Amino acid sequence: MRLSALALSLSLAATGCHSAYIQATVSNRTNQPLALVEVDYPSASFGTQALTPGSDFHYRFKVLGSGNLKLIYTDALHQEHTVQGPFVKEGAEGPLTILITNQSVMWQPGPTVVPPPDVKPR
Repeated sequence: MRLSALALSLSLAATGCHSAYIQATVSNRTNQPLALVEVDYPSASFGTQALTPGSDFHYRFKVLGSGNLKLIYTDALHQEHTVQGPFVKEGAEGPLTILITNQSVMWQPGPTVVPPPDVKPR
């Protein structure tokens, strides 16, 4: 009995615990500062008060539930912009880059961040 418990403990210690998370980078590649940058994801949001031209904001988060990501930011002319992002589901993990340029916002999720094409959002 003790040997079984010891074997189980060693097995758990060897495999370790893994917590799925997304490592997000929001990049301002415009020539103007951005204000009130917010990323909404299922169950929560994160953001920063300001993002200067050429700078990046890094944040790690865990997805609970499923739904679309959304970016909200205010430009130098004090106009608010809202951009819908990709669908994510609970357990998503990997890198995500949100690239804000003068022309558009590009979402660049890693292959394990979004569900495969054959998985339909519910």
